[in-house]
Amino acid sequence: MHDLLITNANVADGTGSPLRHADVALKDSTIVAVGDLQGEAATETLDADGLVLAPGFVDIHTHYDAQITWDPLATPSTSLGVTTVVAGNCGFGIAPCKPEYRDLLARNLSIVEGMSIDALRAGVRWDYETFPEYLDMLENQGIVPNMAVFAGHSVTRTYVMGEEASLRAANDDEIAAMRTMVKDALKAGAVGFATSYSHNHFGDDGLPMPSRVAERAETDALVSALAEADHGVFQIANGPDVGVADMEAWAGMTGRPAFFSALLHTSAFPDRPRNMLREAVEAQQRGHQVYAQVTSQPFSMEFTLENAYPLGSLDVWEPLLGADREQISTTIGDTSFRDAFRAQLADPKGGKIFYGDWSRVEIAGVTSPEHRAIEGDTIGTAAEKNGEDPTDFFFDLSLDEDLKTVFVAQMQNIDEEAVGEMIMHPASVLALSDAGAHLSFLCDAGYGLYLLSRWVREKQSLSIEEAIRQLTSVQADLYGIIGRGRIQEGNFADLVLFDPATVGISKARRAFDLPGNASRLVRDPVGVHGVWINGTRIWDGAEYCVNGIRPGHVLREFAN
Repeated sequence: MHDLLITNANVADGTGSPLRHADVALKDSTIVAVGDLQGEAATETLDADGLVLAPGFVDIHTHYDAQITWDPLATPSTSLGVTTVVAGNCGFGIAPCKPEYRDLLARNLSIVEGMSIDALRAGVRWDYETFPEYLDMLENQGIVPNMAVFAGHSVTRTYVMGEEASLRAANDDEIAAMRTMVKDALKAGAVGFATSYSHNHFGDDGLPMPSRVAERAETDALVSALAEADHGVFQIANGPDVGVADMEAWAGMTGRPAFFSALLHTSAFPDRPRNMLREAVEAQQRGHQVYAQVTSQPFSMEFTLENAYPLGSLDVWEPLLGADREQISTTIGDTSFRDAFRAQLADPKGGKIFYGDWSRVEIAGVTSPEHRAIEGDTIGTAAEKNGEDPTDFFFDLSLDEDLKTVFVAQMQNIDEEAVGEMIMHPASVLALSDAGAHLSFLCDAGYGLYLLSRWVREKQSLSIEEAIRQLTSVQADLYGIIGRGRIQEGNFADLVLFDPATVGISKARRAFDLPGNASRLVRDPVGVHGVWINGTRIWDGAEYCVNGIRPGHVLREFAN
């Protein structure tokens, strides 16, 4: 007898094959039959009524390392159709960690991942020291999604070098110690090795995240550990100092897939994505697996000048990262600072995320009644109405409201023609939810539902079968994730049931549900009727229904 029989479904099996009307039977955590199963016995039967049944989405770019320790559901991703997450991207995380460096790691994460330091201090469980012990802790506490974790450069560097990790090059003994730790992590089940050279990645006190200080020989030594393991992929948040040629060198060194992120389109450098994707294809033709992580969504962030993460990519703003309100107010009121700010916007550099397009910066929330008339306007529009320079208007408005004005900046991936080219390119892979990070500024955890609503239903740029393939089996195959990403007999029963006529995501809303009642932005699913992880239904279309069950697997064995 089956545990669950889902009947009358339109099955998108994850391979790109045409939809087929079929029944799907589950037993324990596994798919045991797909086809015409009328008359077969089951403990529970669910009539899908013609809805689409697909494999659960595989989200390869998350930062749930900290959140999963207090939120085993990994909300909101698991309500949005995601059944497998990969954490530790960009080399950030919380393991390994010596007790004396716990607060340093938390402070770094609070800046680079836009998280409340109070929530991190109150919420993170530190019942481990080494990376293998961290995976053991997750298994012991139980988790709802399946989860794989990278061995991370910055966190490993901090373990070995402490406070000096963001200040200097490592010596030979320190590099050797880090390499041993990466090898141990891979042996224990890390999905690969991740690092960052991104100029946008700063930690505590505005210092660069530790991996950014590493010399190339150090990074080479750590990446090369993949060549000695029986599995593993490489991921990097790249920047102006790292190109596709570097990615190809690392792929050649290890014989493993190498992924760079984030590849986003911007009007300041419109040809960059096309050129990098072309170079990645050329690398593949030479036998090296190089891929760009892309997203189908516009890249936007909500922020105030109290915590202006988008501006942190500008050199002139670096001294204000982590600064108090008084210092920020004094600085942005200074004419010389504003002149320097304008000069940097006029001479954009690659690798940044904010380029000063004031027509894309919305005044989303004001605190003063006299400013209600401009709420919803862009800075460009409001400044023009008042006959002012937009940079001056931006800073003056914030000063007038004690830095409490809420802005939403649409920064990248605005040109849908360019985005469409990127997401359908053979050298790209859909990712970049950043779920678990940047909680104060954005929530892109629903990128899969956005793909189905915007690019499949509205634009009809992708078939539903191809979209599902790009959200499931593509990621599972590239990362060597075994038994997931396809609806087929013998695979794990990770499933999402949705209505293609209504599927999508809500607008972002602010929830005060982090430890200490700190806030974050979240999105809700639309048109999702059910999510199953390893055969257990965790979302019923309206709310979570796990009832304390934590069916997720900590993934430690991989096919590549």
